[in-house]
Amino acid sequence: MLTHRLAREEDLPQLRELAGLAIDTLQRDVLTPEQVVASRQIMGIDSRLVADGTYFVVERDGVLAGCGGWSMRRATYGGDHSAGRDQARLDPARDPARIRAMYTHPDHVRRGVGRLVLSLSEAAARAAGFRALELLATLSGLRLYRSSGFAPIEDVVEDVTGAGIPLVRMGKSIGHPVAAGAVGGPPCMAASRS
Repeated sequence: MLTHRLAREEDLPQLRELAGLAIDTLQRDVLTPEQVVASRQIMGIDSRLVADGTYFVVERDGVLAGCGGWSMRRATYGGDHSAGRDQARLDPARDPARIRAMYTHPDHVRRGVGRLVLSLSEAAARAAGFRALELLATLSGLRLYRSSGFAPIEDVVEDVTGAGIPLVRMGKSIGHPVAAGAVGGPPCMAASRS
């Protein structure tokens, strides 16, 4: 049985370990070994989400199964170690909330963990007045996000030490009228390895 709660500061070491395991294991089928290593520079746990009370821990029978959340800040990705994260607050009437830092333990993939985090995040962002959600999807997460109603906006390649990390910016309306330009854009070309 899955349970959830808001993450606490004392959870951070275990969450960082989970994120590293998920990055290294779940991306092997969609990235080269060099890209997996490089992706650790742009992925990870952002403790600001925990401090803001927008980050969830999911457990299955008392065991950490995953984590993730949403943000009211401009940064779209990155952990505490990432430089240049924009922490300015978003305007719920104009900007989409960000889905951030979703990681599932490899032993719990495709067992509802990601869907639960998305559901919790969507409800909390809607309650905070947001009309849309946006995220940067890894190739390994595309299936989950598409099946959860997110639509591709654009392909993005984040160049890290010469290893291009393919990502897809995606968006979703969450039941309120969407501000012009908040979600949408040209159809996404199929993401490919670089």
